[in-house]
Amino acid sequence: MNALPGAHDLVAQGLSVRAGARWLLSGVDLRLCPGEVAAVLGPNGAGKSTLLSVLAGLRRPEQGRVALGGRALCEVPAGRLALERAVLPQDSGVAFDFRVRDVVELGRYPHRGEPSRDEAGIVRAAMALTDVGHLAERALNSLSGGERARAQLARVLAQIWHPLPDGRPRWLLLDEPTAALDLRHQHGTMATVRRWAREQGGGVLAVLHDPNLALRYADRVWVLDGGRLQAGGTPAQTLTPALLQRIWRVRARPVADDDGRVQLLLAPEGEPLKDREDVA
Repeated sequence: MNALPGAHDLVAQGLSVRAGARWLLSGVDLRLCPGEVAAVLGPNGAGKSTLLSVLAGLRRPEQGRVALGGRALCEVPAGRLALERAVLPQDSGVAFDFRVRDVVELGRYPHRGEPSRDEAGIVRAAMALTDVGHLAERALNSLSGGERARAQLARVLAQIWHPLPDGRPRWLLLDEPTAALDLRHQHGTMATVRRWAREQGGGVLAVLHDPNLALRYADRVWVLDGGRLQAGGTPAQTLTPALLQRIWRVRARPVADDDGRVQLLLAPEGEPLKDREDVA
């Protein structure tokens, strides 16, 4: 029997999280779908990382619930959850001089009970996909911030490398995965996770700061501010100049790239956005 539409979604209903007297999230509803890349954007302190930690099952909300494939996330055993979703936090430092290969192999730890026939091959493939294969024998702590970030991305990809035998989708939750990367690797990372979602049927949620990355790679976006959802929908419909002016206090002008994708020229309030003919 085929699953009902939405039967495998990751759904948040009425999420509210408090730290002392302050509400970090308040009444957040959203639905993540397999096969799509979703992005959460917002100013610093908007609640983006808190939302991702709740959706990952790392933090329980004071109010509301998260359901994964119709099951309450809090009822899924940790070992089972580690087979279904992988999480890349903002800070993924290690205390010891692990090699890059060692760190990526940690992604396979949840599979130790039923290892793949080619565990070493999965690790190599994940490193190749994130362009860190040539760094395999280097100590992680000796690398640049961007190289470390790509090694950690290889780790979470290795964790959910194979489809689940029962056909349920896997989930990749990424907190600012492009923050430490150069321009080429920012686009490479987003293209990689989008291809993974399309080809493997997994779902991706990425916390991003760059609206242009969301416009180019995401299928849907949500904008948080003050712990509340301010907007959501397709990137082109949501990330409008009016919204960026209201939430980020920046001016934006849509322009069409050569491939027809809309991107934004951005400038602080009070500074003019130059027309194309004014640009040297």
